[in-house]
Amino acid sequence: MKARIFFWAITSALAGFLFGFDTVVISGAEQTIQALWNLSPGIHGIAMASALYGTVLGSLLGGLPTDRFGRKATLLWVGVLYVISAVGCGYAWNIHSFIAARFIGGLGIGISTVAAPLYISEISPPAYRGRLAGMFQFNIVFGILVAFASNFLLRDVGENAWRWMLGVAAFPSFLYTVMCFGIPESPRWLIGRKGNREAGLKVLKLIEPDATQAQVEAHADEILAASSESVVSSHFWTRKLRVPILLAFLIACFNQLSGINAILYFAPRIFEMTGLGAKAALLQSVGIGITNLIFTFVGLGLIDRMGRRTLLYIGSVGYITSLGLTAWAFFAQHFTIVPVCIFAFIASHAVGQGAVIWVFISEIFPNRHRAEGQALGSFTHWIFAALITTVFPKMVSLFAPGYIFVFFSGMMVLQLVWVKFMVPETKGVPLEQMQKRLGIE
Repeated sequence: MKARIFFWAITSALAGFLFGFDTVVISGAEQTIQALWNLSPGIHGIAMASALYGTVLGSLLGGLPTDRFGRKATLLWVGVLYVISAVGCGYAWNIHSFIAARFIGGLGIGISTVAAPLYISEISPPAYRGRLAGMFQFNIVFGILVAFASNFLLRDVGENAWRWMLGVAAFPSFLYTVMCFGIPESPRWLIGRKGNREAGLKVLKLIEPDATQAQVEAHADEILAASSESVVSSHFWTRKLRVPILLAFLIACFNQLSGINAILYFAPRIFEMTGLGAKAALLQSVGIGITNLIFTFVGLGLIDRMGRRTLLYIGSVGYITSLGLTAWAFFAQHFTIVPVCIFAFIASHAVGQGAVIWVFISEIFPNRHRAEGQALGSFTHWIFAALITTVFPKMVSLFAPGYIFVFFSGMMVLQLVWVKFMVPETKGVPLEQMQKRLGIE
């Protein structure tokens, strides 16, 4: 693997860092914000999920600019949205301006979950595609860890500590935006969507510098053939694409029905339910970030060796066990094991769904419909994330926490059944051959 490909992948994957940071940084400020503006549980849930509603819209529409203007331009404008959001949150003067700023950041997150994994998969050699596309997830996790650590370090800077927690994201957002000028456009977009074969060949030559001109030309022909309307329908919602559409929908659905976003958003609150003080709960949240980072490394190391399907198996078993024990701990009031169970849950997610979801969705659609397929998976992921995050504070006030964790555990039993009977292995398969594997011809 050439260093330039790694650099391009890292640059686009930095959108994931900002995604992770922006998503979780709110956990350190959410209780202060509720008290500052005297928010009811219902309005508080809407405020906390405002970024997620922006993410839903961004993921729904993200395929349009990604296909029309290109992967590179879309990634660059994602950075601009992040900068605007960070500055807006830092200077928010009431709950309405705060919600608007978070919503803008959510738009950036949603679009990034379409454009970044898609871009990385399209520039990556098949043998390294899992690890490179997985860098998006690694950066999400790294952003989560930095957000938890940043919240802990900024907690005592004064009554406006929450503004610093949210506004500091402007600095990495600006850096990412500048770095996007240094990446090339995807050769599959240039050849298959824009019809610019000459520009596509130049990028392919950079990706495959050891290939002969004839080999590069043959690869371009393969991309063009796989993108042809005679091979794949020009319409997305067709019977031909029913298998990848269902796979993308279900992997995104199950990702959020594990409860991952609810736990990340409300980690300090969950730990406080076990009797920990506010400061200790915030520090335990840093432990979540560290656990997530370590086991994401494990997942990235295994994804191109063991395959996507095997990691989903491992993650499902870990989910069921850790969530079941957490539910038991709340029912039995054995709160001492809750942090360990939550850390085990995070580890299971990092090795399983966390490592696989964005890679898998970016692999299963043909070139012509990859942006639309990525948008479908991202939209499904974020609509479920928004709904669960919105209702979680209300559910905690209505039901004992144990019942909520029982529900999440039950959903992961269903995921295990789905992996067993429906999920194909995509490890090492060239993108242009994937559609044949899934019966899209």
